[in-house]
Amino acid sequence: MTNQSGSGSRSGSLWMEYAPGPDRPALGESVEAEVAVVGGGVAGLCTAWEMARAGHRVVLLEADRIASGVTGHTTAKLSSLHGLAYAQIRSVHGARAARLYAHSQQLAVERVAEVSEELGVDCDLERVPAYTYTEDPGRTDEFREEAEAARAAGLAASYVTDVPLPFPVAGAVRVEDQAQFHPRKYLLALAADLEVLGGRIFERTRVTGLKEGTPCEVTTSAGHTVRARDVVIATHYPVFDRALLFTRLEPKRELVVAGALPAGRDPGGVFLTPEGGTRSVRTAPYTDGQRLLIVTGEKFTPGTVDEGEVGARYERLASWARERFPGVRLSHRWATQDNHTTDRVPYVGRLHPGSRHTYVATGFAGWGMSNGVMAGALLAARMRGREPAWTSLYDPVRLHPVREAPAILRLQAQVAKHFIGDRVPGAHADSVDDIAPGGGAVVRVAGRRLAVHRDASGALHAVSARCTHMGCIVHFNDEECAWECPCHGSRFDVDGKVTQGPAVRPLEQVDMDGTEENS
Repeated sequence: MTNQSGSGSRSGSLWMEYAPGPDRPALGESVEAEVAVVGGGVAGLCTAWEMARAGHRVVLLEADRIASGVTGHTTAKLSSLHGLAYAQIRSVHGARAARLYAHSQQLAVERVAEVSEELGVDCDLERVPAYTYTEDPGRTDEFREEAEAARAAGLAASYVTDVPLPFPVAGAVRVEDQAQFHPRKYLLALAADLEVLGGRIFERTRVTGLKEGTPCEVTTSAGHTVRARDVVIATHYPVFDRALLFTRLEPKRELVVAGALPAGRDPGGVFLTPEGGTRSVRTAPYTDGQRLLIVTGEKFTPGTVDEGEVGARYERLASWARERFPGVRLSHRWATQDNHTTDRVPYVGRLHPGSRHTYVATGFAGWGMSNGVMAGALLAARMRGREPAWTSLYDPVRLHPVREAPAILRLQAQVAKHFIGDRVPGAHADSVDDIAPGGGAVVRVAGRRLAVHRDASGALHAVSARCTHMGCIVHFNDEECAWECPCHGSRFDVDGKVTQGPAVRPLEQVDMDGTEENS
């Protein structure tokens, strides 16, 4: 990311900086396995490790580097308290579902602690309480209800007014025995043990095709195949969507700022408020007796913000952190992206109603650590012929037409707006001459809509403006120097390379006369 807000922070995830990990080769030939896992984030790695640990031959394929995408840019809270989830889950799915959700999420927290001890992983794991808080006295009844729902679901939850933050809080839900950790240290250790167990990991290997059968077969962009009995799609947003989950998934991007905080000012927990565009707070071990403060917020739909707005959002988040935590010295910033389901519960299970050997994990809604670990355990159990009690709760083929209809209709209205409205004449720039260095815009050239970026030297980078997923028009994120699809969250660099799915094919590169160079 570029730094245009003047905050002095440098761009890039601290998790990536302090745990780079070894490179692994790309898949260079066709291979066979019992299980093929597509996606090397927390859900994919946990699934692959659980299956390898159970004695199965596993191949994991990652389009970039393992634990480097959303997982490498998380805040890494490991908690079963997910904002104000329990009152809503109880309302939509019932009390039993809320209990199953709580139990499966808390088991995931404990699973990380158990595996860390078993493998001797030093991943900075710390057990702390989790809080969801409000500063608004008018909302305290809502938070009391959430505390009661979480407690009824089986968590060690309570409603409190004494919250160890350095600013006034009207009330909060507190849950004991939660955690925070370094996600890449944990997952890189899991990957290393996976290889010891005989599993194979291939990086920079993008999967572009899936053929279901006995066995199943996945195909890479290089033309190689992996034949396997079972296939798991754990690519954050599913790159294969045969259950039409795109109608029930909403991508959201969130910003992160981080920096050194005197150890004596560590609030000693993980904290979240849904207010003000969300504010999430945690700390981590740092250097010279200091703690690292990590603050997340400013949630927005990718591809929908105006020029300069992402930078302004970073500055708002940084200002909030400095105001609320005096003495913090912010040094880093990055962004992450999550997918939210229409009924608040992730989709983990069968890829579509008729699938027998293909599975999916998605829709973690900002709680990827516990949900990813839960997904790994659930999918491994299902592939081994077992059915945990919460299988149907997470099953992607579930649908509650009456309860989910308003959310589904809202999502599809947004997609239709971008799919149709962004093609209306008179769009983002009249001419490439209007694009300043460092900027980008959609311009009509020789009858085609092109996504054009002008780099710092003045050179132009032009690609097709149509997302290769479903054809929506991309928009430029000037702060991260990326093209983003507002429909389903695909992201591309300025030369059209896919950096985040569900798209699997790059944007077509074109010259300024509208002639294709390559695709």
